[in-house]
This record gives sequence, structure tokens and C-alpha cells, in this order.
Amino acid sequence: MAIQRMDNVGIVVEDMDAAIAFFAELGMELEGRTEVEGPVADQCTGLDGVRCDIAMLRTPDGDSRLELAKYHSPAAIDAGPRNRPHNVLGTHRVMFAVDDIEDTVARLRPHGAELVGTLAQYEDSYRLCYVRGPEGIIVGLAEQLR
Repeated sequence: MAIQRMDNVGIVVEDMDAAIAFFAELGMELEGRTEVEGPVADQCTGLDGVRCDIAMLRTPDGDSRLELAKYHSPAAIDAGPRNRPHNVLGTHRVMFAVDDIEDTVARLRPHGAELVGTLAQYEDSYRLCYVRGPEGIIVGLAEQLR
């Protein structure tokens, strides 16, 4: 049996409002927010006493979603420095296609975005960069040139 689709990518955050603002500025649309708790949440996560806020955002085409979660209990665990390099096992990035990479980076800077490296160009095909967003999340941006 094959999978049907990738439903969403989940990210645990401390500051839900800041994370929503960052991804909204990127162009994602907030579908909704809710609180999750109870036996199903405990069973699914393998944690006891789960209570967390969830926000679901979608890309403008409606095909991709990002789920942000802010844990109230049990408290979120700090995974170490927020400025981890790109090659840490188990972490990588979320990548988005954008119309204008320089404009996108400029709009994200007031929301805390910082370039991880520099803006790069792959042949005559793409302009690419990584920015560090909320909670140290690495967000890839790609502008197709052709």
C-alpha cells in the first residue's frame, strides 16, 4: 500500500504568535488554531498530560500544510542551541518556492529572519538561500529563474 500524500510538517515553538506572523509574512494562510489535550493526544505523542495549542497554516495552492504546536504541558524540551548548523542529524529545513527571493528575505527580516549563509545561484535555474526563522528553524527559499 502506498501513501496518499504528505499531510503536514509539524514544528514545536515557544512563541506561537511570532511563528504565525513569520509564516504568514512568507505567504502561508492560517487555517485555524485550537487547543489539543486528552487521551488521544497522550496516546499519539507518547506523553502524559498533553495540553498544547495548535495552529495549522497552508500554502496558497492549498497542497502543503505546516502545523505549529506550543506545549503547555508537558513543557517543551530545549534541544540545545537555536543556531545549530545545517548538517545536524535529524534536523534540516523546510523549503518554499518564492517569486522574488530578495523581497521575501527583506519581508522576513523584521520577523527575526537571518541568512544562514548567503544568497546563491545555481546555474541559470535557481536563486537559493536558507534563513533561520522562529525557534531557530531553518527555512529554505528557492526562486526559479526559468
